[in-house]
Amino acid sequence: MGRKYFGTDGVRGRVGEFPITPEFVLHLGYAAGKVLARSDWHLAAGSRPTVLIGKDTRISGYLLESALQSGLIAAGVDVLLAGPIPTPAVAYLTRALRLQAGVVISASHNPYEDNGIKFFSATGSKLPDEIESAIEAGMDEPVVTMVSDKLGKAKRLDDAAGRYIEFCKSAFPYELDLRGLKVVVDCANGAAYHIAGHVFHELGADVVSVAAQPDGKNINDGCGATKPKFLQQAVLEHKADLGIALDGDADRVVMVDAQGKLYDGDQLLYVVAQHRQKTGSMKGGVVGTLMTNLAFEHAMLRMGVPFARAKVGDRYVMELLQQQGWQLGGENSGHIICLDRHTTGDGIISALQVLHALRASGLTLAEAVADMQMYPQVLINVRIGKGQDPASHSSVNAAVIAANEALAGKGRVLLRPSGTEPLLRVMVEGEDGEKVRFWAENIADAVRAAL
Repeated sequence: MGRKYFGTDGVRGRVGEFPITPEFVLHLGYAAGKVLARSDWHLAAGSRPTVLIGKDTRISGYLLESALQSGLIAAGVDVLLAGPIPTPAVAYLTRALRLQAGVVISASHNPYEDNGIKFFSATGSKLPDEIESAIEAGMDEPVVTMVSDKLGKAKRLDDAAGRYIEFCKSAFPYELDLRGLKVVVDCANGAAYHIAGHVFHELGADVVSVAAQPDGKNINDGCGATKPKFLQQAVLEHKADLGIALDGDADRVVMVDAQGKLYDGDQLLYVVAQHRQKTGSMKGGVVGTLMTNLAFEHAMLRMGVPFARAKVGDRYVMELLQQQGWQLGGENSGHIICLDRHTTGDGIISALQVLHALRASGLTLAEAVADMQMYPQVLINVRIGKGQDPASHSSVNAAVIAANEALAGKGRVLLRPSGTEPLLRVMVEGEDGEKVRFWAENIADAVRAAL
């Protein structure tokens, strides 16, 4: 069955516009609840399925949380409300509490006007396609509220943040600590605003938390993993040793060193992979995406580590990891998956894996990535309308062919639609930075002209 509502990362859009309306979300909660209440879930006799709901700090979270829990309760499902909490915290708590599913209300790195709904299974992983398809099929059925004695109930989950903080700390080796390290943590005014700083502080770091005062509208606003200049300035201002920036729902991370230099997901993944390879703890290979820098692929080849590319999106990285039986993968955007530490991508735990490698080796970030010289890579986002496919235009194809000929096998071109926003991403990568910039802008101009 084709997806009507679910994208690569759940259902997402502008609040108040279909599908992110209270009516749709109520119906979505009801459809999900009916699927979860099926007899083949093997619930104990007389028990009801229970679902955890977490959210980020967007002002619209109150509206969507109420609609979602109403739909679930109408279907006879009990609800635990965790309040503002990172996406990976919902995955962890769903599994730890043996619940039937977890739901996150978040639009991740998008502006506050957007929001979304995504589900986790009982194992703390993204819902399988067949379950999402069953939920979508249920959206065609009317909402029929259960009789009163079969309605679900809702209650607040006490100390959800504290439980998750302890889980994150457990991902860092007991014999190591972060004493003597001054760290700036940019919480993106998002879901980790009351969590991330505590994790690093309790492991011994001197922590300066910034962008940790959410007001419902400032999530990702000039801060966080997608706006790293804020962190770079803060690290220099506070004379810190390192900076860590999360996004709005804290499932991605980028880092900054004491000189204000930025390190993206490819470089951080390399630090972790290199450390694991040197210490003999690497199991299998590493999964990247179509956007992973060529330098990373070449580095894995030199290290003798198998490497495979998935489609862009942490969902596809996870699928390929599971197919290969590997543990480590990620994206240059900062989604890093360490399956020996968590069932999903987690910005805080990923940062701790990098810090583990640095503390154990005694290296700085710059030293740890010194032998991986990144290829210049230019990414230009071109806004497109719904249903538009500029990549199919002959003029755009001609620009791509010309770019490939100019790169002469020492680079690559990638055009792909975003899975979460109405954008076509134009990426050009190669040895010559000026040439890469020229051809990226040339192709982007061809796309705009085609529109």
